[in-house]
Amino acid sequence: MRLKKNKAIQLSRMWKYFVEATAEIIEEEGVANVTIRKIADRAGYNSATIYNYFSEISHLIFFASMRFLKPYTEAIVQVYKNPQLSTLEKYLQMWELFCRYSFKHPDIFHAIFVADLGSHPNELLKHYYSLYPADIIDIPEPLQPIFLEQNVSKRGLPILEQLVKEGYIKPENVHGINNMTLLIWNGMFTAFLNNRHSYDPEEATSKTMLYIREIVRNANCFSFAEEEKQDT
Repeated sequence: MRLKKNKAIQLSRMWKYFVEATAEIIEEEGVANVTIRKIADRAGYNSATIYNYFSEISHLIFFASMRFLKPYTEAIVQVYKNPQLSTLEKYLQMWELFCRYSFKHPDIFHAIFVADLGSHPNELLKHYYSLYPADIIDIPEPLQPIFLEQNVSKRGLPILEQLVKEGYIKPENVHGINNMTLLIWNGMFTAFLNNRHSYDPEEATSKTMLYIREIVRNANCFSFAEEEKQDT
């Protein structure tokens, strides 16, 4: 039993060692300049050793990028805990924070929420928080499912469902509204990431939120019955 525990500690220590080395490279040179060779050189191991712990470099970049997400998660928690905000205001402010941070740090958000990570990306997220529990310990329990969900299309659903309970939107419109807001962000984010617009992060956030607010304001003017049928 002790041998097994020591082995797990050693695995965890090595895993964190490579993640922190990758995070240092991201901070100094950016995500685009991360390579296995650079990680190995910084960590003091050969490249082959890294593949004993990570099946591909995208996983390492994902875990390392999570190290930069704390300011965003702390801001979300502050909005959620604010007793003066309605559920609707919280939903909109959370979207605004997601926009602001994603446009300010597009490479980090792409690595976490957009990049192809292969199968079971949520398992990677759970594994990350199991090794860095301090990153989630201060997050209120009702909010934790949002942070444990890597799929952006599912992260907004809990609050939309609360808006249904409060009578603000119709149940059949939840997935449609969720999909529309996501498509607006994704379109702007893709254009922003690929330098297709000259917007700065604040302008990109402002324009994205203009449309998201309009969708939410007219939430019950839409009919997504056909889409709801297809989703089910």
